[in-house]
Amino acid sequence: MKTYSAKPSDVEKKWVLIDAEDLVLGRMATLIAMRLRGKHKASYTPHVDCGDNVIVINAEKVRLTGKKRQDEKFYWHTGYPGGIKSRSLGEILDGKHPQRVIEKAVERMLPDGPLARKVLGNLRVYAGTEHPHEAQKPEVLDIASMNSKNKRA
Repeated sequence: MKTYSAKPSDVEKKWVLIDAEDLVLGRMATLIAMRLRGKHKASYTPHVDCGDNVIVINAEKVRLTGKKRQDEKFYWHTGYPGGIKSRSLGEILDGKHPQRVIEKAVERMLPDGPLARKVLGNLRVYAGTEHPHEAQKPEVLDIASMNSKNKRA
């Protein structure tokens, strides 16, 4: 008996819709990363993009546990001497691009490399409730009902 290895032509991609309202960020990001890689499928192959396309709406309403909203900081450097800057998770969520919090959380849960960059192209995150992917007929994935710890009020 030979080990099955999926080819890119064998992969069937579905579209999945996730509503991030009141969901815990880390728990949601792990499930999204698993869906993007395709690890939920029996035909998972590590070197092939066999995951689904994931749409996340209401990114601005995602929840953080503990004091992460104030205490967790993201740093970057401008390239000039003394040019280190930081922004807290709360400032990012309240700012112009709250969807970046989810994008970065999922990106950091994927392995580095060309396949991860390709897989991230299958993730679409929107701050509000509207998205332009109705024609794909996405299947709704209810993460809140999977585990009581996934949702915070």
